[in-house]
This record gives sequence, structure tokens and C-alpha cells, in this order.
Amino acid sequence: MAGAGPRIAVAVDLYDWHARDLCAAFARAGAKATPIRLAQCGLDTRRPHGLAIPGFGAEIPDAAFVRAIGSGSFESVTLRLSALHALADLGVHVANPARTIEICVDKAATSLRLRHAGIPTPPTFAAQSLEAARKIVRRELAEGPLVLKPLFGAQGFGLKLIRSEDDLPALHEVEYVYYLQRFVEGPNSVEGYCDMRFLVSNGELVAAMARRSAHWITNIKLGARPERLDPDPALERLALRAAEAVGAHFCGVDMILDAAGRPQALEVNSMPGWRGLQKVAPFSVADRLARDFLSRVAPARLDGRAA
Repeated sequence: MAGAGPRIAVAVDLYDWHARDLCAAFARAGAKATPIRLAQCGLDTRRPHGLAIPGFGAEIPDAAFVRAIGSGSFESVTLRLSALHALADLGVHVANPARTIEICVDKAATSLRLRHAGIPTPPTFAAQSLEAARKIVRRELAEGPLVLKPLFGAQGFGLKLIRSEDDLPALHEVEYVYYLQRFVEGPNSVEGYCDMRFLVSNGELVAAMARRSAHWITNIKLGARPERLDPDPALERLALRAAEAVGAHFCGVDMILDAAGRPQALEVNSMPGWRGLQKVAPFSVADRLARDFLSRVAPARLDGRAA
């Protein structure tokens, strides 16, 4: 129908606070947002576009905002990412792009991108055997403890501080990959732990916060306290460079200051939450994300549909 706003597929795992906030923001911007689960999408070569996307019938959306891809086997996640690749090949704006998601859900790939872009990040190592991991730990503990992280993981779950070889779990407990990163204690650990989250969208800083916690894991969902942060230009530039390094249209960049006050980029999240940021931001974060996202939807695609 002529004049109809863009139809947005919002990929979610659960219809949670973030999904509701984002769908409402799209509605305020004049778009129709339909929550979908990539786990329910599939291939159907009898359809005009070869994809089966619940909520869109034989058609495909005008754009897809990826809030979550959901957990699953390697095969199921691969199929979900293939659907995102296919949508992009059909001219649908997908954010973040599937390739960016592939990089960011794989912490090793993210570390390599940051390293190659010259962005300071803690020394990081990955090994595929317990013997190799033990060698890394023996060699590196002289410089301080390491953090063991799930290669695929988020929200601070599964992190473990490694202070000796005996702290390493069995190989099957880490899905056969040991991803180890130098533990950065920070300058104020006596008073508690603190790191920073920067939300970047369309090459600009949207909002930033410090996350403070009595525990070294400073995720908001695990109890850390958010504080509004007005970063200096150097930190802002570093966050923007990190987003560019992974090709993100929007992302959360996690950074920490080391004992000397130097910033270190820890991770880049291509499907970031913003509930903690919303507590300290004086505007609707979802409105900003929706507006930035819609600015990239090709008018030619909407004109063709209206015709």
C-alpha cells in the first residue's frame, strides 16, 4: 500500500523488555515492527524469495533488526545466520550484518579484529587442549591472573579467574576451547571494580556508562550499578574505532582502564542490551537506535513495494 511505513522484522529470543521497548520505538517512528525468532525461520525454495519467515507470509521484510539470534547447536545457529545473509543478498537492510554478528559472538575473532586495527586490548590467548592451556597459564601467570571466558557467551556468565593451572576446568567443560585474557584489575579495585560500556550507532556515540560492582564481573544483569559517563574524546574515538573494526552498525563496546589509567578494549557486543544505559540516559535509547536503523533502509525498496 502506498505510503505504508517500512516493515521491520525484529529478531528476538524472548519478547522481553528490550523487544517491547524497541517495537514501540519503531511504531513511534512510523514503522511496523514484527518480532520474529530466527529459530522459527527456515528455507522454502517454493517461495519467491526462498525463505520462510513467520509473520511475513510469502514476502520478506523491508529490514531486519537483530536483537538476538538465540542459543542452539552449531548447525541451527549457522542456519539462522544463513537466513540473515540471504536477506542481505536480497537487498534487505540487516543490522547488524550477519558477518558482524559472526565476528562478535566469537570472542577470538573479535580479539583478532581489535588487534589488527591497532586498538589496545589485554593480551589474549586461545588453545584447544588442556596441555596447551596449561602452558599458557604457566607462562603468563608471572604477569598476573587470567580470565577464562566462554568463546561464545554474554552477560558475564561463565567467566572464571585463573590463578593457577589447577583452576583450568576439563576440556569438555569449555566446549573444547580455552579462551584466556589477561585480567585487568583497574586503578580502583580496592574501592570496587569498574569498567565502561559505550553504545555506538551509525558511527556515533549514543550513550556511555560506568559499571561499578563489588565483584570483578561488572555486568548489570549480575548486579553491577550503572553510572552515567561523559567520556573524554580519546575514549569516544576508541569506542568508534572498535565498532568500525568489526563492521558494526550499532554495538556495545566494553572497555576498562588498567592500573596506569590506559584504556583497554575488552569486547564488542553486536546485540547489546541497553536497560542499564536507559537508567542513566536522559532520552529514549530505543528511539535513537530505531531512528538510526531506519535511516539506512533503502527508499527504493519501499517505493518498489508500494508500487
